[in-house]
Amino acid sequence: MLKTLEQISTESKYVNPFWEYKVDRYKMPTGSIGEYHYVNSHGATIIIPITDKNKFVMINQYRYLNQRTSLEFPGGGIKDNMLPIDNAIKELIEETGFKAFSIRLIGEYNPYNGVTNEICHVFVADGLIQQKPNPEESEEFELLELSKQEINNKIIIGEIWDGMTLAAWAIYLMKK
Repeated sequence: MLKTLEQISTESKYVNPFWEYKVDRYKMPTGSIGEYHYVNSHGATIIIPITDKNKFVMINQYRYLNQRTSLEFPGGGIKDNMLPIDNAIKELIEETGFKAFSIRLIGEYNPYNGVTNEICHVFVADGLIQQKPNPEESEEFELLELSKQEINNKIIIGEIWDGMTLAAWAIYLMKK
């Protein structure tokens, strides 16, 4: 049986609407004391929108931390007290301008389990109806509609490199 670590204390170092940076002190099975730094998250959603022509809606956006554009499925962090389904609906409209007739959860995963406790909820949306996008002030998007093969090719050549998109696509392919 694997040994567990016993939490002694937790301290919040920084808080924003989506996550907080925390430091826990814990006791190891040997009795030694350790420190664990991590991001405590409310979770995230990622949405795989499918058009009536069986194309997948993706967004291209600039990612500040990597100083490059990223081709991704729409999604975002969940704020306090919001349900994942409500966040998925909000993010889909905000980033693509599409409202979905049907949106359903197909899986969940942790994108970086050594650094965050975040659970990312993966949704598929179809029956898309075009609305007006409503991006946040810091966001700008280009919309693309790609076939399954085009997405796979862009993954192979490294044009799709976002880990959350790659994980969501793997879940979608396995569930299909």
